[in-house]
This record gives sequence, structure tokens and C-alpha cells, in this order.
Amino acid sequence: MNKASAVTKAATPTIHQESVHIRLEEKITLVGNRDGGLQNLEVHGLVTLKITDEKLGRIKLAIDNTDDKGIQLQTHPNVDKKLFLTSGLIALKNPTKPFPMNQDIGVLKWRFQTHDDSFMPLSINCWPNPTGSGCDVNIIYELERTDMELNDVIISVPLPAGVGAPVVSECDGDYHHDSRKCTLEWSLPVIDESNKSGSMEFSISGMPDDFFPVTVSFISKKLYCDIQFRDARQVDDSVPVKYSSEILFYVDKYEIV
Repeated sequence: MNKASAVTKAATPTIHQESVHIRLEEKITLVGNRDGGLQNLEVHGLVTLKITDEKLGRIKLAIDNTDDKGIQLQTHPNVDKKLFLTSGLIALKNPTKPFPMNQDIGVLKWRFQTHDDSFMPLSINCWPNPTGSGCDVNIIYELERTDMELNDVIISVPLPAGVGAPVVSECDGDYHHDSRKCTLEWSLPVIDESNKSGSMEFSISGMPDDFFPVTVSFISKKLYCDIQFRDARQVDDSVPVKYSSEILFYVDKYEIV
């Protein structure tokens, strides 16, 4: 299992799945500079459909795309691309055929890439200040996308080996010193508009370069791009179909170098 799938399996609680199940998933890869700039941000999104009842094989999915960031969308080759572009509906090119049964089918994917730091969902600034005997390190996070709620946030700071534990003087949230991995992990169960900024300060022996790269992980039940699933209906008579759905936005790589 690769890291990304391991993350999604660990992050997603088991939910009851109807005979029609839709999953919307995004992963972010981000490399930022320690001066606050952005080297690269890339988001990959995917809509998967799983049908377990043959009577519900011929359906169409309504997708609302209100994103204005200039994302690149691509439908599965068997999906009617023209229908999607004109009406936001995901259906097979041959409407008489059903979707395959009992398997996750990727029906729509999208990609967004930018070097503009204003698109960072969460900014991290790490300020190591040499003191002569080591460094005083101040780390600040800022939720730039205040419409989002990030869960299970962990900000990991590398530490020099063999110098003992850091002395933490201030921390919004909790922290854990992993002496085996030589990291200081700053954890926050939730970052949202109510605690959109926070800081941690600690002191330890070392040089400024010792505290990079800072890595970040989180999950969210809100997608980064403004794409939403609206409903599922029968192809022939547009009768609504009962469905279950799940949404997950997670980190593939997020580091400040």
C-alpha cells in the first residue's frame, strides 16, 4: 500500500455504503520556502463511483463545479464528456450500458497547480534565532483558507540529534518530542476560523538549518476545489437514486524547506 492510500484508509472511518456510493477525494502536494514563498502547489482530485445493485447500473451523477481557480477537469473515456461540459452530468457515452458492478470506478478527475502563495491553505513560518548556545525557534501557522476546517493537524519540526529534548516555552495545542525520530511534533485536533493562527516556541542546541524541512499533515471533509456532488438519478426517468457519499481532502506531501 502506498503512503497516500494508507493515509486515506487510516483517515476515513468506515461508513455505511448504499448500493450507489460516491467518493470525492483530493490530495495536496506543496513545497514552500522558509521565507514564506511557494515553490509549488498541486492538487489532484478524483470522483469514484461504486455500484453494488445491478438494477441501479444505469444512472447519472450531477456534479456542481463552481471553482474559479482554473482547474483542469478530465472525464473517464467511457463517460460522455460533452454531456458533462454542458450540463454537469456524469453518464456513460452509451446510455443503454450500465456502469461496471462491485468496483470503484474513477469517473472524473481534476488537477490544479500554482506557484502563487496566496493559494496556500495553511501557511507555516519557522523562525530560528541563534542565541550563542543554540536557537530559540518560533513557529507560526496561519489558516489562509478560512472557509476550511483542517483536522488532525501535525506540524513536525526536525531537531538535531544528540542534544536532548527541546525546552518548549509556549504552545497553542499539544506537542510531543519523538527522541527516536529527532522531531518535535506540534498537534492540533482542529484548525478553523476560530483558531486560524497559533504559535509554538522552543529552545534547543543547534543551527538554523537544523529545523528544516518542516512537514505538515492534516485531513479535511471539505475539498480544496469547489466541486460538489449533488445527486444521482436513473438515466431513463431521472428518478432520484438513494446513495451514500464521502469527502476527503488530505496531504500527500506538505513541507517548508
